[in-house]
Amino acid sequence: MKLVQLIGEPWDDYGLIDSGGGRKIERYGDYRFIRPEPQAMWQPASPDWDAHGEFVPASDEDGGGRWQFARDVPEAGWRLRWEEVRFTAQTTPFRHLGFFPDMAPVWRWMREQVADLPEPEVMNLFGYTGVGTLAMAAKGAKMVHVDASKKSVEAARGNAALSGLADSPVRWLVEDAAKFAAREVRRARRYDGILLDPPKYGRGPGKEIWQLEQSLPGLIADCRQLLDSDSRFLFLTVYAVRMSALAIGELVRQAFADLGGTVEAGELGVREEARGLSLPTAIFARWSR
Repeated sequence: MKLVQLIGEPWDDYGLIDSGGGRKIERYGDYRFIRPEPQAMWQPASPDWDAHGEFVPASDEDGGGRWQFARDVPEAGWRLRWEEVRFTAQTTPFRHLGFFPDMAPVWRWMREQVADLPEPEVMNLFGYTGVGTLAMAAKGAKMVHVDASKKSVEAARGNAALSGLADSPVRWLVEDAAKFAAREVRRARRYDGILLDPPKYGRGPGKEIWQLEQSLPGLIADCRQLLDSDSRFLFLTVYAVRMSALAIGELVRQAFADLGGTVEAGELGVREEARGLSLPTAIFARWSR
């Protein structure tokens, strides 16, 4: 198993401006925001940050907190673009802005894996607001987008319309991701690729409980059954800090040992514009043909 890094570079509508002192400042189109970042333990490049808003975390460890705004920010969000995909960014109660910019190199890598297939079939589990789904649909992939949140799936549909992809072959499903994958196994379905970005903890629409450490092995086993010797990839991201890239890499390596191919694990990160340093954001494991 090879250890690698995937570092997201700035693009026109997004950049990590500076980081340090447990915080980071980013640009999202015309707006700049400060958010907590425990892994930015170094000193920032500049002591003075000018932002439209800052997320102030609560005193507990449950991820709560609130936004404080120095200038007006559109409450309904504003439009951003990544290559062909257009989507709405918006300040959320969960401290992020409606998408995960560190996933940009993942979107690009997935496209490369299926570039020679005329109509690849790809599933996005825990698909959130659909930027990853649309990155694939824009290149002709048939997509199955699954998320337990009706609000997130509605936002994903809205992003599809913004991108001119409303009529693309995407199945938008408000489902518990693990239960849906298990049903697909029973239906003997197969896919060319699977993207999954599970939360640390969550509840499905039927009050199903998802706990990452307990639930992930079974889901990976089901994903293996949905891929075959002609499939191209599986990409797993994990944002739970206490889990190791080596651990999830070994989980994927064992599950996919009979398929051959390559298993890699490592860290996602974002390139800081001020100094070019890499800010780690998540861990990942991936299998590719």
